[in-house]
Amino acid sequence: MAVQRILLGLLVSILLGPAGAYSQTTIAERSLPPSAAPSIEAFLGSWDLTVDTPQMEYASWLGIGQENGKLTGQFVGRAGSSLPVSKIKIENGVLTFVDAKGMAFEGRLIGDVLSGTTTGPDGTPWVWTGRRMPALKRTADPQWGKPVTLFNGKDLTGWRFTDPSKRDIWGVQDGTLVVSGGGTELVSTCTFEDFKLHVEFNMQPKANSGVFLRGRYEVQIESDAAQKPPSHHTGAVYSLLTPSPEMPRVTGEWQSFDITLVGRVVTVVQNGQTIIAGREIPSITGGALDSHEGSPGPIYLQGSEKGGVAFRNIFITPAIE
Repeated sequence: MAVQRILLGLLVSILLGPAGAYSQTTIAERSLPPSAAPSIEAFLGSWDLTVDTPQMEYASWLGIGQENGKLTGQFVGRAGSSLPVSKIKIENGVLTFVDAKGMAFEGRLIGDVLSGTTTGPDGTPWVWTGRRMPALKRTADPQWGKPVTLFNGKDLTGWRFTDPSKRDIWGVQDGTLVVSGGGTELVSTCTFEDFKLHVEFNMQPKANSGVFLRGRYEVQIESDAAQKPPSHHTGAVYSLLTPSPEMPRVTGEWQSFDITLVGRVVTVVQNGQTIIAGREIPSITGGALDSHEGSPGPIYLQGSEKGGVAFRNIFITPAIE
């Protein structure tokens, strides 16, 4: 991580110029002449972003398109939904866009890397970088290994917390894993590439949680979002893929997910009914642990939202080479 930060610092120095340049001039003001700037087409496509703030790094995503000669943009921030950007422009090799919350981003395409800056809510400069989202295409059907139990029904062996100071919201009661909400995420210490996952869950009223695949794609669990779009309901890949048919919203009963993820193609079966069949996940979802989509990732259970959820019988069958 230290080496990565040094390299990132060198990139920022090149990008921003002499010390203090960020406060004196913007990237746009130091843009390239049109003859030297990358074409607009070079910016088009899907980009996995990493945003470096004074407190932490977080994952994000940007999609840039063009319709009838007009640029379009779709953005996933630190948390929340995938939403259209409110403004986007590429001029003299400089990309500028404003997300749905009014946060302005600015950057350049350097080789095959997007690099730029934004200003955080506290007024400090943040640096972001983007790499093209991998296709994750598979050329053959997977061969499945042996199932691996992720929760032993006794304790949290094999799991870690994103924020250990808030671990008290998680516990084991009568062989089930329970979370009261409003605290930390629970992340498996093992990582996976392609897999089949089985998990059973039981929601209390007004609860919200989720199962994150590879730590990047959330399959929603909720009993508090009836008024929101179907892409926010239980069984959805949050804000991206809608379950169809949608299962009845119930609380206090055990339900099951059987989820298959191969590349970025997902199938979700809820209570024995297929609700998402072989759909391609278009981006990471808000709350992703990272945006390194080409790498294996963990399973994580969301505990930062409100309300109580219980889990049991969590096991995964990984694909083998």
